[in-house]
Amino acid sequence: MFPVHVPDDRDVVLCECFARDGLQHESAFVATEEKAGLVDRFAAIGFTRVEATSYSNPKLVPQFADASELLAQLPRRAGAWYKATCANLRAVERAVADLERGVGANEISFLASASESHSQRNLKRSREEQWDNIRQMRERAGDFFRIVGTVSVAFGCPFEGRVDPRQVLHDVQAFARLGIGLVALGDTTGMATPRDVRALVRLLEAEVPEVTLVAHFHDSRGTGLVNCMAAYEAGVRYFDAAFGGVGGHPAAIAYGGGYTGNVCTEDLVNLFAAQGIRTGIDLAALLNVAQRCEKALQRQLLGHVTRTGLSPLVAATLSS
Repeated sequence: MFPVHVPDDRDVVLCECFARDGLQHESAFVATEEKAGLVDRFAAIGFTRVEATSYSNPKLVPQFADASELLAQLPRRAGAWYKATCANLRAVERAVADLERGVGANEISFLASASESHSQRNLKRSREEQWDNIRQMRERAGDFFRIVGTVSVAFGCPFEGRVDPRQVLHDVQAFARLGIGLVALGDTTGMATPRDVRALVRLLEAEVPEVTLVAHFHDSRGTGLVNCMAAYEAGVRYFDAAFGGVGGHPAAIAYGGGYTGNVCTEDLVNLFAAQGIRTGIDLAALLNVAQRCEKALQRQLLGHVTRTGLSPLVAATLSS
């Protein structure tokens, strides 16, 4: 079992998702060298977890046709976890092959949907079929990787509406039975509220205390940051975010009401830092990296502090 803990130099652990969850929403291919440079830069400024790529079928998600090539270009950094998403057994086999060549990801993720409709739409499988798939993937992955389980639409489904928290509990327990101790709660289309976040986190922490939860919120309805704070106050210490608030479902899949982007990294880091919550991220470099992400996509992105600068409270907190 790989370690899951918050390092001594920080209070929370952030995973930078720009290169995977962010780019899956982009129809224009970003050059492999550009992606690899960004992933390495994310790790260099303090992100100990970075979503590097996905072993998706390149016919379905062309953005990640270069997964193995990208991973081969990454310098290895002590303490850095590079994550690749795996949708099926073939994807895990590719991840194992790359790792055996010494160039692969050291963290992979498996996805389950909390609703039947979303599973059919997003994964082309029933929930039952997907859990069979996950069990096969887990067996093939062995002890090569730290594995992250993800429960999509954990707070609400765009097709079915409210999701029963007990369904999410069932899925988290299923991941735990497979020895997967890091599980992300995906607010896939930004339906969560702080009340629901606190309630679900408390339920899961009471029923599955051996699992470390990851807050993965989308800002589709402008509630991403308040939901992160609700999760933090309920005890969550692992968070996902993406520079510029980019991302969502793959570009070829149409659901989510249009805008589906992730919580914006620079805004979340700013919020945490202003409250004295240590992220371990180099604040002096943060906005330069945000601007580099804008340059990679050739447009202005959605980070507020990219335009306004970090809060003066951040400097006050750092000097106190």
